[in-house]
Amino acid sequence: MRLIEHFWYRVRPAHLILYPLSLLFGAVAALRRLAFRAGWLRSERMPVPVIVAGNISVGGTGKTPLVIWLVERLRAHGMHPGIVSRGHGGQGLVRAVTPDTDTDAAGDEPVLLAARSDCPVWIGRRRAEAARALLRAHPEVDVLVCDDGLQHYALARDAEIAVVDGERRFGNGMLLPAGPLREPRSRLAHVNAIVINGGEPLEGMHPPQFSMQLSGDMLVNLRDPAIRTPAAQFAQRTVHAVAGIGNPERFFAHLRALGMRITAQPFPDHHRFSEDDLALFGDGHVVMTQKDAVKCRAFARDNFWYLPVDAQVDDALGRCLLDTLKARNGRQAP
Repeated sequence: MRLIEHFWYRVRPAHLILYPLSLLFGAVAALRRLAFRAGWLRSERMPVPVIVAGNISVGGTGKTPLVIWLVERLRAHGMHPGIVSRGHGGQGLVRAVTPDTDTDAAGDEPVLLAARSDCPVWIGRRRAEAARALLRAHPEVDVLVCDDGLQHYALARDAEIAVVDGERRFGNGMLLPAGPLREPRSRLAHVNAIVINGGEPLEGMHPPQFSMQLSGDMLVNLRDPAIRTPAAQFAQRTVHAVAGIGNPERFFAHLRALGMRITAQPFPDHHRFSEDDLALFGDGHVVMTQKDAVKCRAFARDNFWYLPVDAQVDDALGRCLLDTLKARNGRQAP
């Protein structure tokens, strides 16, 4: 993955070979979206409002912390949210996810969402099926938040939020396979809101933009989560930092900002950790993301720690979202 990212975030002569494939990819994506908008392909609407938080690029942009933030804001306004996800790396079956669900069966992000959100989480390759199953099992749910799925047009949505990595932006600006984009940048003109994770606003974009930062300064012991310690206790100490996320350097920079001296070991996004991956660190302290921690619980040791992070988002996003839901669904959104 690191090699691919190196390729996607630069322009090299090899792009001349892949660029025609990118044009074909873009044409197919545009035709597919048109087919749903024109009604040639069916887009299923749920009986409750649906909010999609996604992106137009491959790799992590901060969607999962934003979904947790959205759920908390909706709950604060008297709503009862549920979360729908595909379940990256899982089996693709429609099922409920709990904090104890095996990540091999459900994917790492849904398990993390179940642990952090305190609301129903269901997954399925077809998100509309997962949404229906969730609503049958939890009739109290009156709004759905879809983790990712901006391109999953088979599930009709009432609001779209696009998350952009403020550091990496759009790479070389090309569509797959020559670049990291799943849809062209022009797709952002049609969303309800753009959230910039750690960076300056985009120029020339009409949808409202909101800033987001990730914060966290408390380490949790993976073997015994009741043991927590301020990250300041590790300041000026050398720790082994591991991250299997879309932008591992963001996590490493966060640890350095907390005063830690780290030996950084990035892994591919959604990497399935094994005991051997971490054995080489011996008895030294290992610090990882919470997304990685849910995959390392079975072989956790006393020296394994994870750093939970929370999204700090412009409060105006919550007001914008509620206004959108009210406009489209009347009194369903208080």
